Amino acid sequence: MNSLFVLLDAAAGQPKGMGMSLWLMIGMIVLLWIVMMRPQRKKAKEEQKFRAGLQKGDRVVFSGGIYGKVHSVDENTVDVEISNGVVVTVEKAMIQPAPEEKPQQDKK
Repeated sequence: MNSLFVLLDAAAGQPKGMGMSLWLMIGMIVLLWIVMMRPQRKKAKEEQKFRAGLQKGDRVVFSGGIYGKVHSVDENTVDVEISNGVVVTVEKAMIQPAPEEKPQQDKK
C-alpha cells in the first residue's frame, strides 16, 4: 500500500530536468537571435544609410544586376545613367552600392 502512494506521488510531480531544459531552450533562442538577426539588422541599417546619402556621380547596382551612375536623386526615386545618354528612374529601395572593382591578376 505504501508503494502505491510513492508511485502516485512520483507520477504527479514534475520531472526533475524540466526547469533545466526550459533554460536551455531559452538560451538556444537567444543564441539564434544573436547569430542570425543582429547581422541582418546591421546590414539593413547600412543600406538605409547608403540610400539616404546618395549623391550625383555615385556608382550603384540595381537589385537586378544593372550597374550605373547616379544622375539625380529625389525623395523616393533615383535617376541612374546606365549608358551614355540612357537615364532610368528607379526606386531607392532597389539600389545597392556597387562593389569596388578589383584589379585582375594575370593567370599563368
